[in-house]
Amino acid sequence: MNRRALILGLGGAAAAWPLAARAQQPAMPVIGYLNVLSEAQNLPFVAAFRRGLADSGFVEGRNVAVEYRFANGRLERLPVLATELVQRQVSVIVTTGGSPSARAARAATTTIPIVFTMGDADPVEAGLVASLSRPGGNLTGLTLLGGALAPKRLELLQELVPNATLIAVLVNPSNPSASRYVEELETTIRAVQRQSMVLNVRTEADLDPAFATIADKRANGLIVTADGVFTNARERLVGLAAQHRLPTIYQWREFVLVGGLISYGASLTGAHRQIAIYVGRILKGAKPVELPVMQPTSFELVINLQTAKALGLEVPPTLLARADEVIE
Repeated sequence: MNRRALILGLGGAAAAWPLAARAQQPAMPVIGYLNVLSEAQNLPFVAAFRRGLADSGFVEGRNVAVEYRFANGRLERLPVLATELVQRQVSVIVTTGGSPSARAARAATTTIPIVFTMGDADPVEAGLVASLSRPGGNLTGLTLLGGALAPKRLELLQELVPNATLIAVLVNPSNPSASRYVEELETTIRAVQRQSMVLNVRTEADLDPAFATIADKRANGLIVTADGVFTNARERLVGLAAQHRLPTIYQWREFVLVGGLISYGASLTGAHRQIAIYVGRILKGAKPVELPVMQPTSFELVINLQTAKALGLEVPPTLLARADEVIE
C-alpha cells in the first residue's frame, strides 16, 4: 500500500469512528403520557410530573422524551390515543385523570409498563391490579382514595351548612366503583338523619339538567364525587353551583381555586410528582410487579372564604383552624 492510500485509509477510519460511537449510544427512553383532560387544564400536573422526573435524574429533552396525549374530556378518544403510544413503542405509559385512562392503556398493551394515578376508583375493584401490595401484570401507580373519602366530605359539609337537610350527590355511573361509593355515602347520610338524592352525570352535557333537578327538589347541599368528567368540567360545575347558590364540597383543591366553596382530598400535584418517581425507577430497570400501589398519607382541606361570603355562610372557626389553605 502506498503512502497516499494509507493516509486515505486512516482518514476514512477516523471518519467512521464517530459514527460507530454514535451508533453505540443508547436510544433516549420515551415516556407516553395519557390524560383525560385538556392540555391547558393539565399544565400544573405536567409541571409536577417533570419535577418528579428531575428528582429521579431524568430531564425532559436531555435524557428522556415525553409523548403527550390529551383526550380533552372525550373518554371515547382514550383507546385511540393509548394505541398511538403503544405504536410509538414508548418505554412506559403514564395514565392520569382517572381510571378510564388506565383501562384504555391496559387494553392497548400487556407488556409496556403502565403507571397510573386515579382518585375515582379502587384499582383492585376496577380489575387493574391484583392487589395494592402485589399489583401483578404491567400496572402499578397511586390510588388517591377519592371515592372512599366521600363520608368525610359529608361531615365537613355538615359543619359548614348544619341546616342542610337534603344532600345532592353528583356521580358518574360509568365509573366502576361508583355504585359502592354512593351506597356507602347514602348510608352515612341516613345515619345523620339527612336525605339524599343521587344524580347521574356521564358527560358535561348532563350538568345543566342535573342542577335543574337539584333546584326543583330544593337540595341545600351538594357533594361532587371523584371523577375525571367533573375535574374536566370543573369551571362549569363551580359556576353552576354559584348560580344556584348551592354549598358544594369537591374532591380536589383545583375546584376551590376556580371559585368552589370547599374541598377535601389528596394533592393532585403531589400525586403526579410521586408517580414520576415510580417512572424513574422503571426506566432504571424496576418492574411494575416490584412496585406496590401507593396511597396518600395526607389530605388537604381548602376553603374559599370569598365563595362562603357570596353564599351568606359563616365558616366556623374550628373548621378554619383545620384548613390547610384558605383563599380570601
